[in-house]
Amino acid sequence: MNLSSQSILLIGYGNMGGSLHSAWLNNNIDNIHVVDKRLTDSSSLQDVKFCPDIVFLAVKPQSMEELLPAVANKFGSSPLYVSIAAGKTISYFEKYLGAQAKIIRAMPNTPAQIGKGITAIIASNKVNEAQKQYAEKLFQAVGKIIWLEDENMMNAVTAISGSGPAYIFLLLESIIESGVKQGLPADIAKKLAIATVIGSGELALVSPESLAELRRNVTSKGGTTEAALGVLMQNDALKYLFADAIDAAVKRATELSSYS
Repeated sequence: MNLSSQSILLIGYGNMGGSLHSAWLNNNIDNIHVVDKRLTDSSSLQDVKFCPDIVFLAVKPQSMEELLPAVANKFGSSPLYVSIAAGKTISYFEKYLGAQAKIIRAMPNTPAQIGKGITAIIASNKVNEAQKQYAEKLFQAVGKIIWLEDENMMNAVTAISGSGPAYIFLLLESIIESGVKQGLPADIAKKLAIATVIGSGELALVSPESLAELRRNVTSKGGTTEAALGVLMQNDALKYLFADAIDAAVKRATELSSYS
């Protein structure tokens, strides 16, 4: 699928918008016009003199209410609209862009900055197969993709993978700080912790064994791992903590979807 002939209007140039833009250019997807008030070399929406094939909405959910009426007034339902805003549903976009608007919702995550992201995608029933393939190519430029069949899954996706990198970074911070308290130099603790997380993730990805089996493989009877897990798994405290955290993220995504 050749995207070079498709014109893309990218609205928003934060961490994710900027990462996607760089990845597209590296993949020879370069027919891109950027609109973002933070960029001095970027035009405003009013200055756009063409109707793009794809309007890529990379602004915060709270900014959509102000943006969408202007976008709808300028382009109508002609383009394919792609949104990466948490919580904003297809029906929300149809409210502003019209019932005939072609809408794709996507939730990438920040490892997209190095081409290691994963993006969950769902399309409205007005989106055709060619447009779905365009969306695939846009997000394959920054990592893996997963198509969803049920939009109700998107808030859980947001909580697990969209917000997930922050949980991993917090875990790494905690492990590194603990290593330093035990006498390791900070740089060594950091290298050990990051390499362990990366290696464990790769092993979990390729191993035919379950995660529980992989965990047990590390845990010798009466050994150091068993001692540590005795703390982490006591009364299932860690499991409940993560469950509460995911619940909080899903709740917030649901709240964002209710803002009109």
